[in-house]
Amino acid sequence: MSAARPVIGRFAPSPTGPLHQGSLLAAMASYLSARTRHGKWLVRMEDIDITRSHAHHADMILRQLDALGFEWDGDILYQSTRNEAYRAALDSLRRQNLLYACDCRRATRIGGGRYTGVCRERGLPLQETYAWRLRAEKIVVRFFDRIQGDCYWQEAPGAADLILRRADGLFAYPLAVVVDDAAQGVTDVVRGADLLAATPSQRYLQALLGYVDVTYAHVPLLLQADGRKLSKRDQAPALTPTAALTDLQQAWFYLGQRRLVSCGSVTEFWAQARLEWNEARIPRQAQRLRKC
Repeated sequence: MSAARPVIGRFAPSPTGPLHQGSLLAAMASYLSARTRHGKWLVRMEDIDITRSHAHHADMILRQLDALGFEWDGDILYQSTRNEAYRAALDSLRRQNLLYACDCRRATRIGGGRYTGVCRERGLPLQETYAWRLRAEKIVVRFFDRIQGDCYWQEAPGAADLILRRADGLFAYPLAVVVDDAAQGVTDVVRGADLLAATPSQRYLQALLGYVDVTYAHVPLLLQADGRKLSKRDQAPALTPTAALTDLQQAWFYLGQRRLVSCGSVTEFWAQARLEWNEARIPRQAQRLRKC
């Protein structure tokens, strides 16, 4: 029997704005999932979209994590430095005849605005001016999510044809996240439930590239009072160093954990949190902002 792989978790924010309370839920769950199993915890900046990402936001996120008491292993990986790795993965898929060119725009898609594979047989050349899509066959994916439970997903050919390289030349997130998780040896992905629907296609892509499976746990989203997801685009309030302990306690509460005894500092919070953490208590459903 082979030995179990060492646990490696990661937190991978996009530097399009500062961290907010919703970001903290994913960071805390990921961190404690790794640390309570004597694993490593990595931080990766998903700045692959250089049109939206900014270095000052990346620096701000690192300062926020530091003020909150997070301790990461190794150097920060920036996706913007990884183009050669993404290009090599695309070349591998191209050699397997698993890519095709697409010039569809969102406004022209059929089927309720969802892509249905209309460019599959058009024979457009794989050139720089087009988006490059994955040629996915009928996909049936089953996996177990440690929070959401058994997950099943099925798509007809064409419906799961992810864009892997955009028409503007930028590599797309689905490719980058799969390549980087494999390169960093990530074993456990703990992230927000808004990415649950993306997991089956990412697992499919992992298999095509010959990567080892990872396990998943999707934490509930944090919603505003009106039911909308708390997000950077909606100007969600940024976490501030002066409120670090309060923010940590609030995130702990949203993650369904038992109330900790009085904590007078961030250091004391993490010491108790490591002892009391129980992933089984995390709720599946989205949580609305409220006071603990």
